[in-house]
Amino acid sequence: MPQAQPELKKYMEKRLFVQLNGNRKVIGILRGYDVRALNSIFPPNLGRLTKINPVQVFMNIVLDEAVEEKPDGGKDRLGMVVIRGNSVVMLESRDHR
Repeated sequence: MPQAQPELKKYMEKRLFVQLNGNRKVIGILRGYDVRALNSIFPPNLGRLTKINPVQVFMNIVLDEAVEEKPDGGKDRLGMVVIRGNSVVMLESRDHR
């Protein structure tokens, strides 16, 4: 069964909180995204299909006015950033409209 993917179209031009691998946190305005779906299939064993992996979804995102929140409470301004989808752990909208 394919993994669910977030519908980012409704979050365009809205502020997002993004948690990344390594416990990094970035907040910025979503300006763009793309979706990469990879279907992995293990080679057949003795003429039989042994296992089919679920579809992996990687959503690369572009954030503008991005700010990284540091663990000590500090913030670094990043400007416009492209975040590779395989590093995204969680997305959360900060604009509640």
